[in-house]
Amino acid sequence: MPLRWQEVALPLVVITLLIALKYLPMTAHLPLSRAAGVVAFGYAAFLALRLIQPEEGIMVEGGWSELRPSLVEYFACYGSAALAAVLLSAVIFMGSAADTTQLIATYLAVLLLAAGSIGIGMAGLFTNTRWDNRQVTQRTARGNETTLDWADVRSVNPNWRGITITGTSGRITFSQFHGGASQLAKHAATRAQRNAETATKAFATL
Repeated sequence: MPLRWQEVALPLVVITLLIALKYLPMTAHLPLSRAAGVVAFGYAAFLALRLIQPEEGIMVEGGWSELRPSLVEYFACYGSAALAAVLLSAVIFMGSAADTTQLIATYLAVLLLAAGSIGIGMAGLFTNTRWDNRQVTQRTARGNETTLDWADVRSVNPNWRGITITGTSGRITFSQFHGGASQLAKHAATRAQRNAETATKAFATL
């Protein structure tokens, strides 16, 4: 699946913001240059892993195809958690040697990284999405299950959470970073187009 504009814009905005903060008197003493370097390195790793993201889903028993978390999601989830742990250790063991601004900035970074790691894990690593010729189903990390018949699919749209398949009885959102996401998105878009054409023909014959 090709890169979306959000995947390019977000790291550029973050790096630009860190560089701009470096020239403000209140934050000039913070290690923002190192933070920008970490963001740049992480984005380079993201691009490298994105190139090897599988385009096809995994075939499982019963004629089902299944999305699987990609290396991008594992890297983002566990990398964020590890970096949050390192920064938290720095706050705990070196708190007396740092000033208040550095402690607050580091603690905020810990919270953001931890929240990102949990969010990626809940929405990506621990969510199961699979489909066959009749329907597409999803079981979330909380155990909620949603099933859509292909005949009921109305639209497929990208959003900030990933890709959403909308049907008459509900909607399913899955990560664009999953292995097989491209295959499922194309299949769902084809089904939605066929359903729209069928509805148009049925309306025309009335």
